[in-house]
Amino acid sequence: MKQPKTLHIFESVRALVFAFVILTIATASQAQVAVSITVAPPALPVYEQPPCPSAGYIWTPGYWAYGPNGYFWVPGTWVEVPAAGLLWTPGYWGWNNGVYVWNPGYWGPQVGFYGGVVYGYGYTGVGYQGGYWNNGQLYYNRSVNNVSTTNITNVYNKTVINNTTVNYVSYNGGAGGTTARPTPQEQAAAQQKHVPATAVQVQHEQAAKADRNQLASANHGQPPVAATPKPGALAGSGAVKASRAGAPYNPPLQRAASNPPAKEPTPRPENNRPENSAPHPATAAPTPATHPPAPRPPTASQPESAPRTENVPHPQNAPRPEAAPHPEATPHPETTPHPETTPHPEATPHPEQAHPAPAPEKKPQPEENPPQ
Repeated sequence: MKQPKTLHIFESVRALVFAFVILTIATASQAQVAVSITVAPPALPVYEQPPCPSAGYIWTPGYWAYGPNGYFWVPGTWVEVPAAGLLWTPGYWGWNNGVYVWNPGYWGPQVGFYGGVVYGYGYTGVGYQGGYWNNGQLYYNRSVNNVSTTNITNVYNKTVINNTTVNYVSYNGGAGGTTARPTPQEQAAAQQKHVPATAVQVQHEQAAKADRNQLASANHGQPPVAATPKPGALAGSGAVKASRAGAPYNPPLQRAASNPPAKEPTPRPENNRPENSAPHPATAAPTPATHPPAPRPPTASQPESAPRTENVPHPQNAPRPEAAPHPEATPHPETTPHPETTPHPEATPHPEQAHPAPAPEKKPQPEENPPQ
C-alpha cells in the first residue's frame, strides 16, 4: 500500500523540477532576446527628467525600440528597484555583422557595458554616476538627478565630469556610432547574475509601442512623451515632452532614395531616325547595307575634319526636313562639312543640284548608303 504513495511523491517532485527548469529557460530567454535590423536608430531626443516620485526608485533612461511599424520611443522613467543593491544597466543598439542588434538592459549589482551611449542623468556612457547603495539605502546624486529633499533625504552632490562629447548618438559601432568597448569592470559585470526587466518595465514598453505618436516616423525624432514619473504613465500630467530632436531626422526611405539604383542604358536613337528607313534624296536607288559603314580616314580635301564615331548621336545629325536640305550640306547624313569645307571627291554636287535627281555623271557609291 506504500508503493502508490511513494510513486505519487516522485511524480510530484518531477513535476516541480520540470516547472523550475521551464521557468529558468523562460527567464534566460527573456534576458537574451535580441532584435536586429539594417537601419540605425534615430538620435536620442532632448528632454527634462521628471522629479523622482519616492525613495527606492532609480532612473532608467529612454531608448528607441523597434516594432512592426519601425522605431518608437520608450520614455525614460523612474522604476522601483526590484531588490536592494541592484543597479540598472540600460540596453543599447550595437552594430554587428551588417545589422544593428538590440542588447536588452538588466538589473545587477554593478552597471555593465551599454555601448558607451550617453543617455544622461548619471549615465555618462560608462557606469552610473547618479547614485549608489549604502547599507540597503539608495543615495541620490542631486547634481544629475531631479530629486527633492522633501521626500528623499539620502542625497549628496557630486559634479560629474563627462569626457565624452554629447552628440545624442543612440547606438554603438557602425557608421556614426560610438566607438566604446567594454572595460575590464564591465566585462566582469557581464558575468554576474542578472535580473531582467521587471513586469512594469515590459508593460511600459508595450504602452509606448501601442501609441503611434511615439513612432519616429510620426514625431521625427521628437516624441510627445519623452519621460514619465512612473512606468506606464504616458497620459499623465507628469509626462514630459521632448524639447527637440537630438539630430535632424532622416527617414529610412529617404536614406535609400539618396542612393538610387543604376538606370538601364537608354537605347541609341540612331537606329530609329527617319533617314534610316527612307532613301536619301541624293541617291537614286540605294542598296540596303547589312552593316554600318566603317569610319573613313580624312582625306587631303578634309584637313580640318576631326575623326567622328558614327554610333554616337550628335545634335548636328538630328533629322531635317527631306524636302529642304541645306545648300551647303552634303548628300549623306554622316558627313556635315562646314560651308568652307571642300566637297568630297566622289560626290561634287553644286548648290544648284540640290534637287532629288542625281547628277548625270554620278553613280551610286557604297559609302553613300544611309546608315542603318
